[in-house]
Amino acid sequence: MREILIRCSSLGKIMTEPKTKAEGVLSVGAKTYIRELAQQEILSIDFEFSSKEIEKGLEVENESIALLNRVRGLSLTKNTERRSNGLITGECDLFDAKRKRGHDLKSSWSAKTFPGWIKDCEDKLYEWQMRGYMSLWDADEWEVNYALVDTPERLIGYEPLQMHVVGHIPERMRLTTWSITRDLEKEALIETKVRAAQAYYREVIAEFDEIHRPARELETV
Repeated sequence: MREILIRCSSLGKIMTEPKTKAEGVLSVGAKTYIRELAQQEILSIDFEFSSKEIEKGLEVENESIALLNRVRGLSLTKNTERRSNGLITGECDLFDAKRKRGHDLKSSWSAKTFPGWIKDCEDKLYEWQMRGYMSLWDADEWEVNYALVDTPERLIGYEPLQMHVVGHIPERMRLTTWSITRDLEKEALIETKVRAAQAYYREVIAEFDEIHRPARELETV
């Protein structure tokens, strides 16, 4: 059985704190998620699914990168390297090696879902994702950049066009950035949680095998 690596994008699911000491290092929700990962591995089925929001993000990624570069005066290009450290794994969107600063890019679905204020950007799942990237890329800072660009027409459906055709709006008004500074104590907590998750993963794999032993084996016990 291969050792599980937690994706940076999923880190937040195991970083939640237990409500009671009896739960141990991992919360009930974290353990539920680990069992889900184990079931995907056992059944060889990926439970991830697409959506119109995800499809837009993939289709307009280059446009959003170009918007970020123009507004911020940068010249960043898409990262294609995946990194792992035995605990976590991730493939960040953009990395500025000179400034030791990473950039995650999120293309908003519509003008309504675009966060205009930093307060609206803050999200614990995204925070842990960025902290995972900071660890893997040895970065001092990581940004979550929300970009608002036109939605491909085939994805809009019956929603009002003015929610999705936004190119006429000044570019500086279509980019909101939330910045996170590296915290080594939180990275140490990531290691603690992931090691506990790996141990629990091995435990539930073994438990699944025991529960689903062939009937003939059960009869001879």
